[in-house]
Amino acid sequence: MGLDAHITKRTALLLFLDIAVTYAAYWLASVLGAVEDEVFTSTEIFFVLGIVALINVAVLGVFRLYNNLWEYASIDEAMQIVLAVVLATLIGAVVLWAMDARLPIRVSFVACFLLIFFMGGIRLVYRVVRQKRRALGSEQRACDRLRTLVVGAGETGSLAIGRMASKDPNMPGIPIVATDDDPSKRGQRVHGVKVEGNTGDIVDLVDKHGIQQIVVAIPSSTLEERKRIYGECTKTDCKLRTLPNIRELSLDEIGEVRLRDVDVADLLGREEIVLNTRAVSGYIAGETVLVTGGGGSIGSELCRQLCKVAPARIVIFDIYENDAYMLRNELLAEYDDIEVIIEIGSVCDQGRVNEVFAKYLPGAVFHAAAHKHVPLMEAAPREALRNNVFGTLNVVRAADASAAARFIFISTDKAVNPTSVMGATKRMGEMVMQYYARTSKTIFSAVRFGNVLGSNGSVIPVFQRQIAAGGPVTVTHPDIERFFMTIPEASRLVIQAGGMAHGGEIFILDMGEPVKIVDLAKGLIQLQGLTPDVDVQIVFTGLREGEKMYEELLMDEESTLPTDNASIMISTGQGIGYDEVAAKLDELEVAIGKTDEQAVHILESAVPTYCHTTNR
Repeated sequence: MGLDAHITKRTALLLFLDIAVTYAAYWLASVLGAVEDEVFTSTEIFFVLGIVALINVAVLGVFRLYNNLWEYASIDEAMQIVLAVVLATLIGAVVLWAMDARLPIRVSFVACFLLIFFMGGIRLVYRVVRQKRRALGSEQRACDRLRTLVVGAGETGSLAIGRMASKDPNMPGIPIVATDDDPSKRGQRVHGVKVEGNTGDIVDLVDKHGIQQIVVAIPSSTLEERKRIYGECTKTDCKLRTLPNIRELSLDEIGEVRLRDVDVADLLGREEIVLNTRAVSGYIAGETVLVTGGGGSIGSELCRQLCKVAPARIVIFDIYENDAYMLRNELLAEYDDIEVIIEIGSVCDQGRVNEVFAKYLPGAVFHAAAHKHVPLMEAAPREALRNNVFGTLNVVRAADASAAARFIFISTDKAVNPTSVMGATKRMGEMVMQYYARTSKTIFSAVRFGNVLGSNGSVIPVFQRQIAAGGPVTVTHPDIERFFMTIPEASRLVIQAGGMAHGGEIFILDMGEPVKIVDLAKGLIQLQGLTPDVDVQIVFTGLREGEKMYEELLMDEESTLPTDNASIMISTGQGIGYDEVAAKLDELEVAIGKTDEQAVHILESAVPTYCHTTNR
């Protein structure tokens, strides 16, 4: 049975029971008040009590007491029942007085208390039955459930403890002890679990109670608090898990919330920037949107985020059919009102690109197709030119010719003062975009961001495979740093920037402080309950060809202008020599037919900020 069907069935049952107990409460109140013969003198009383019952369920509905998930109810819900029943009784008395169908005051008074008891009892029984059914239906054996320390004894911690105690399969574990930094909570019990010490005592509590799993249930804490707490947790060999802030979830989502493993994004200590794509997504709603490279890690998340702002159609253009096919199935399963189409082809094929644009006439184009791996492009510079420069040129020309309303080019921080072929070709892509932005009716813009956590081929999956194999974890240099962001964050930035563009801009996200790659490696090792350089060795291999020690978001001649969103800036710089772009493209086209070394030299000439670095 689906969740919606379950909720409808539950609500109907509660409505029926609340109506039934209204009749029962007034009858019992009459019996207790010895006025049964006075009240139940004719069948008219059943009509009168029907009115009272309807008033009761209407007021409870206003208080949203048919939406609450009663298996997780707390004192707040109990107080809501009291207030709702008292108010409903008063309203009912006034309505009956106006109808000249008054009941004895003592009957209404006693019935009010009985209704609170009955209605609260129904919901309490529902909670107990659901918990017992879950416990009986759970396949978790006691030996499979990890002894758990819950960090945080607030609302989220209470939810986690209660559901673990009821053997909820979404909350695996046996709650043994909790800890909280609020002194008033220490020594108290949450669902029978004692709150001991503070978050500075995590290591001692793990040793004292034989803890195997730590659940961090303080999602509303500050960034610095979370960094400190995760630091304490990673000193143990416990499995580390967390759950979202339940105050940010809908009632339906609370019912399905589950523990998840703490990931490296949690350990990085960077607050994810939430961008309001709806505010600027008018260029997407109801339109045909084309995403090149739509099956990749960035392109696929772009498609997911785009679906949230209701395009009429999404065209996924990709050379690799498997990922595109899986993405299409995923999107159609969730958004049955959006047409999702796959077109297989390469951006290097001008004829195929033109064919797709002519067929769908997209209103917005997101160009995510690119070769992005720095070492691989150092070994194949002409392929980088063919795909990242001339593939981009093909899509730009098609967007211009088909009068697409907007074109958003996905760039990288490696395009800033590039030292690699990949970075230089992406910078050339920016120059092509700005060249066409001068005269085209299409609004062209670009977005620069840093490394994306968990994207295909990024450092994190590589580290995870190395850790799973027992090490060593290879890091190029102990001081190398990178900017990081999550895939959803990067995708939302692209969509929002597209709505803010007027033509020719390069948008940059305020990405906070860069992260040392070696710290990233250590965090991933600790997440597995292992100790860096003890259980898993970290080996430094030296910078690879074309690799920078530190990434930048702005070129030397660039500065920034603010936008309406404090997290997004626009780069400004000296003129890029628009009249020279066509000549540069001609030179680079010739370079594809030359040797790799010659191609790199021509690329250096075409991109003035590019300085090829071998790191040998």
